[in-house]
Amino acid sequence: MSNKNYNLNSLTAEQPKTATWSALRRLINLLPQERGNLVLALFAMLAYAFLTMLGPYIIGTTINDFIFHKDYHGVLVNCGWLLLIYMVNLGSIYLRTILMGNFGQRLLFTLRNTIFNKLQELPVAFFSQNKAGDLISRVNNDTDKLNQFFSQSLMQFVSSFFIIIGAGVFLLALNFRLGLATLAPAFLMWLFTKFLSPWVKRKNAINLKNVGGMSAEIQESLNNFKVILAFNRRDYFRARFKEANHRNYSSALRAGIANGIFTPVYGFLASMGQLIVLFYGIYLITAGSFTAGFLISFFIYATSFYDPLKQMAALWANFQVALAGWDRISHILSMESDLVTLSAAARAPAVTPSTNGNGNSSPALLEFRQVSFRYPDGKDVLHHNNFRMEKGKTYALVGPTGGGKTTTASLIARLYDPTDGAVLLDGKDIRTYTTEERTRKIGFILQEPFLFTGTVRDNILYGNGQYLDFSNEQLEQVIHDANLETLLSRFDQGLETPILSAGDGISLGQKQLIAFIRAVLRNPELLILDEATANIDTVTEKMLEDILRKLPDTTTRVIIAHRLNTIENADEIFFVNSGEIIRAGSLDQAVDMLLQGKRVS
Repeated sequence: MSNKNYNLNSLTAEQPKTATWSALRRLINLLPQERGNLVLALFAMLAYAFLTMLGPYIIGTTINDFIFHKDYHGVLVNCGWLLLIYMVNLGSIYLRTILMGNFGQRLLFTLRNTIFNKLQELPVAFFSQNKAGDLISRVNNDTDKLNQFFSQSLMQFVSSFFIIIGAGVFLLALNFRLGLATLAPAFLMWLFTKFLSPWVKRKNAINLKNVGGMSAEIQESLNNFKVILAFNRRDYFRARFKEANHRNYSSALRAGIANGIFTPVYGFLASMGQLIVLFYGIYLITAGSFTAGFLISFFIYATSFYDPLKQMAALWANFQVALAGWDRISHILSMESDLVTLSAAARAPAVTPSTNGNGNSSPALLEFRQVSFRYPDGKDVLHHNNFRMEKGKTYALVGPTGGGKTTTASLIARLYDPTDGAVLLDGKDIRTYTTEERTRKIGFILQEPFLFTGTVRDNILYGNGQYLDFSNEQLEQVIHDANLETLLSRFDQGLETPILSAGDGISLGQKQLIAFIRAVLRNPELLILDEATANIDTVTEKMLEDILRKLPDTTTRVIIAHRLNTIENADEIFFVNSGEIIRAGSLDQAVDMLLQGKRVS
């Protein structure tokens, strides 16, 4: 079974970089309905480039045919044509700006939704290996780089490209030898760009990574600000942030230098091209093979060729930033959960029920068979463990801190898959259950529950569609029938008690009560409590114990606790330490094993 590495920053160096056209194609494919607008924008850019190229030719013919011959009527006619061209170009600029601006915003909207939906599909292991601040930076900052490129830079980039092609064609058509000499510096630009672009992209990728790292530092320090104050660790976090900020500053400087390297070189080579036009053009005029009017046209075309190239130097740097951002985003989109659901064919309970230790072969609700587990960093936690849990019983997992209790509970809930062996639920491999089926059967109450902004009602019904349409009165009756009304009474405004961001404004014990009500109302067949009573007072703990005893007879309870009074009524106790899950027997035996385990560890 897989034990996948989900660390995005370590995978960045391993994965091949995205090819330019492949990246553009994948991005555009995110919005197939926008292809019509993109084609229309493309035609607007083509029209703009074509009409822009007509202008210098009309100016040259006006000088040669009308000004030298003092035909002012012809001059006025051609000026009228130039005015019409400029007005049409004005409309095409507005059209392409609106179309590409809308496309960029819709791409940003779709891309962020796609990333966020992908994050919802990934397992706990992914979030354990990546900092939230870095993920936020990828969703916000990196996608915004792409939006800026598509909304602003891309249309200028494509328009400049068409103008460059058009200007190059006219240069060669007016005088092939002069045109070829004028375009010679462009070849040097192409070589320079080809060899420097990977380096520029690499510097921008490092900078974006450091921006994500700084976001992670900010997020971590703000989330733990109460702890920072309590332990007076401001200086420690200031030092950490200063280090992250310095890394970001250094990489931003290097990225800025890399992004600015094209512009001066392009400017110098463009000036060389214009000098070639001036000197070689005057030579051709003196030789009688060129005219002054077309020299002016030629000079305008050379300017039209090299000015967009100088603009493209900055645009190309923006493109490298966008590609670096896309690489970071695509790493998330390419991730696949290793918690795959096996096919329906594997659902048949082809395994023979094992005995429970007393010779009884009654079917177990949950069973571990030769289960081993290790984390991606190579740390072994469990080794070839076998045990079973029957319906309606209460089981306790005890052991020293770091012994593997929470890992065992996570395997039961399939937050992870075992490295070796199998976990059976109702006699079937737990991997054959869909996420919806599994979460209906298994409830999980964590030591530090997470709440969402809203009300107590919103948080109680999170993930529970059964009571969504119930009124508050109906829901209160359901809570009463489940013997949970005493817990709800701890909130001044009942179901409508407001919950601020991440549960701020209420105590940790109250958060635990909401999580308890939420789990019990789902009526799971197996309820896991991971230190669920660690943050509540003794009276409330007694209330919770009474509620647990009144759960349906078919409900299996798995309790992880350090306080021995929490597990004294357990039907069976398992001792978890040093990779082994051992049946402890009585409470006294569990205490002895716990003391010995602590001494050993």
